[in-house]
Amino acid sequence: MSRHTFFASAPKHMGDLLADELRGLGLADATETRGGARFSGDLEAAYRACLWSRVANRILLPLAEFAAEDADALYAGVTELSWEDHFSPAQSIAVQFDGALNATPNRHYATLRVKDAIVDRFSARCGQRPDVDTEWPDIGIHVYAQRDQVTVSLDLSGGSLHRRGYRRQGSAAPLKENLAAALLLRAGWPELAAEGAALLDPMCGSGTLVIEGALIAADIAPGLLREHFGFLGWSAHQPEVWAALCEEARARAEAGRKRVGTLRGYDCNPNAIRVAIDDLALAGLTGLAHFERRELSDCQPVHAEDRGLVIVNPPYGERLGADDDLEALYARLGSVLRERFLGWRAAVFTGSPELGHQLGLRAHRTHTLYNGPIECRLLHFQIEAERFATNRPRPLPPESLGPGAEMFANRLRKNLKALRKWCKREAIDCYRLYDADLPEYAFAIDVYGGVDGRWVNVQEYAPPASVDQKRARLRAREAMTMIPEVLEIPAGQVHFKVRRQQKGASQYERIAETRRFHQVAEGGHRFLVNFEDYLDTGLFLDHRDTRALVGRLAAGARFLNLFAYTASATVYAARGGARSTTTVDMSRTYLDWAERNLVLNDIGGHDHTLVQADCLQWIERHAGRREFDLIFLDPPSFSSSKRMQGTFDVQRDHVDLIAATMRLLAPTGTLIFSNNRRGFRMDHAALPRLEITDLTAQTLPHDFARNPRIHNCWQIRRRDPARGSDVE
Repeated sequence: MSRHTFFASAPKHMGDLLADELRGLGLADATETRGGARFSGDLEAAYRACLWSRVANRILLPLAEFAAEDADALYAGVTELSWEDHFSPAQSIAVQFDGALNATPNRHYATLRVKDAIVDRFSARCGQRPDVDTEWPDIGIHVYAQRDQVTVSLDLSGGSLHRRGYRRQGSAAPLKENLAAALLLRAGWPELAAEGAALLDPMCGSGTLVIEGALIAADIAPGLLREHFGFLGWSAHQPEVWAALCEEARARAEAGRKRVGTLRGYDCNPNAIRVAIDDLALAGLTGLAHFERRELSDCQPVHAEDRGLVIVNPPYGERLGADDDLEALYARLGSVLRERFLGWRAAVFTGSPELGHQLGLRAHRTHTLYNGPIECRLLHFQIEAERFATNRPRPLPPESLGPGAEMFANRLRKNLKALRKWCKREAIDCYRLYDADLPEYAFAIDVYGGVDGRWVNVQEYAPPASVDQKRARLRAREAMTMIPEVLEIPAGQVHFKVRRQQKGASQYERIAETRRFHQVAEGGHRFLVNFEDYLDTGLFLDHRDTRALVGRLAAGARFLNLFAYTASATVYAARGGARSTTTVDMSRTYLDWAERNLVLNDIGGHDHTLVQADCLQWIERHAGRREFDLIFLDPPSFSSSKRMQGTFDVQRDHVDLIAATMRLLAPTGTLIFSNNRRGFRMDHAALPRLEITDLTAQTLPHDFARNPRIHNCWQIRRRDPARGSDVE
C-alpha cells in the first residue's frame, strides 16, 4: 500500500491530546502541529483515525500546497490538480475554506473560486461537471490558507467527526461530542473505566459527557455510529480494508460492554433528561448508562462502595440569566462533592474559573479548552479531606447528639453568662467566649459584634495523631450544632477553621477567595474582619488591651507600627491623638486592608503613612534616626517568608531586633514589644541599658485569662536617655 501524510484537525488546545490518541491507535509518528496533528501511513491508518478518534474534527489527505497571492492564483492552482483521479463528475462535492487569503474579500468568495476551479476542470476534460451538495456531498474538499500559502486536501472524514450520529436534538448549549470526549480523556477516565470505576454527571443536560463516557468505557469506536465518511465516494477507497476495521471494532465493542461500571447522569430539567435518554438509545447504549431527573442536592453514589469520576459542566453565565445565583450553585455543587463523594475524582468544566473557588476544593491541575468561542478551564480535584478549601463540619440531627454535646453547650452558657456583664461594662463587642475549656472539645470560639450583626469564629485545635480522627470530627460536628443554638445566631454566621501548628507566615496566607469583609467594633473604633479567606480574621482579640495601651500613650507622639498586619494598633494610636503614624508591613494585601481600616475610622492625610517593606530591612535602613516617640513592635514568632532574607525566630533574634528598633526611638520614647511565642523568655542580661517592664499580666484581656501563655508584652525605655548607645 502507498504511504501518505495525513492531517487530523482538532479544536484549540487539543492538539497534544489528539497526537497522544493517534499514537495510542498505533500511528507511531503522530506529532502535534498547528491546528491538530500530522501522521503518516497507508489508507488503513487514515481509516483507523476516522473510526476511532474521539478528539479529531476531520481527517484530511493533503493533495497539494502552493502559493496564491489572490483569488485568481487560488483558482489557477486548484485547476491544476487532477481531480478526475479522485472522483467522477457524476458525484457531488462540497468545499470547506478555512483561514484567510490575501487580496480576497472573504471566505465565501474564496470558496466559490475553489468550486469554480474544480467544476471548470471537469467541464473542460469530461464535458460534465459535478453538482454541489453542502448537506451530504459524495466528496469533501478542504482548503486552508495562511497569508499566501494554500493547502488543498480531501476530507476523508466527510464532515466533522464530532457528529457521531446519536444526537438528533439537544437541550440548550450542549457540549460537542469531541469536546466532551476530550474532557473525559483529560480527567483520566479511560484508566478509571478500565478498572470498572463509576462515572457520574450531576448536571448532565442532554447527557453528552455520560454517553461519551460510556463509549470509552465499553471500548466502542465512535465512528461505528456514523453512516457517512468522505472516503466512501473516493476513487481510491479500499472497501475491504474498511470492512475489516469495522468488524474488529464491533468485536471489541461486544467484549467491552461486559466490563462497564456504573454510569449515571442527573439533571433537574425533565426535558433535558428525555433528550439524554433518546440519544442514549440512538447510540445503542441503552442499559449501559442511566439518566434520571434529580436535583443537585439529591445526587449521591449509587452504591456506597462506588469510586470513580464526577464530571460536570455547570452553568457559568452563558446558560443562565443574570439573576441566577451562580455562586450559590457552585457552593452547593462543592458541598455535594465534599460530603458524598469522598475518595472520588472530580473534573469541573467552567468558563468562569473564579466560580470554582466556591466549590471549597483545591484544584491540583487545570487545563484550558474552548467551548465554541468561550475560553474555559477544566479543574481537576481529588476529593479528599486534606484538599478541602473549607472543612466545615456538618451539624448533627438532635437524635445523633451525645451527652458531651450538652456538656459543651452548658459550658458555653456558663461562659456567656459570666462575660455578659463584663462586656456591657467595658463596651466589649468582640471577645473570646471559649478556649478549650473542656479538653475533649478543643476549640477557640470568638464572638464578633458590629453594626450589621454578630458572627462567631470557631477554630479547632488540630487533634494530634493519637486522637481518633472520627471521634474528633464527631465532636466538631456537635460543637457546630450547639454553638448557633446557644448563641441564638444563624448557622451561616458561624465560621469554622482548623488551626494547626504554623510555620513561617502561613497563618497569614490566603485559604479562600471570598473577599467577604464584615465591620466590627472595638473600643469605639471600627475594623474590617474576614472570617473565610485567612486563618486569622484581621483583628487579634488577645491584643485588645495592648492596643488600648498604645492609644493611651499616643497623644502627641510620632508613632511607628512594625509588622503592622491590618493596622489596628495604628487606628488606636491615631485616634488617641498621635501627631503622625507610620505603618510598615511586607504584605500588600494587609496594607490595603490597613488602609481600609484607617479610612473606616476617618484617619488620613500626609501624617499617616503606609509602607510596604520587609520590617527587618526597613529597621536597618532607618537606624539611628530616632524620629519616633512611640513604637509598637509585634513580630511573628517565626518567619521564613520568600520576600525575607533568611529566617526570623523571635526567641533567638529578639535581642538584636529590640536593639535595632531602639535606634529608631527618640531618647525619651517608649517601645511596646509583644509576641505570642509560648514559653518566650526575655533576655534582660543582654539588654542592660534598657528599662524593661513586664506588662504581660496588665495587658492580658479578661476573656483570655484562662490561657495566659499566649500573650507576652513589655514596655521598654532607655535607662539613661542622654546616652547615644542603646546596647553594648
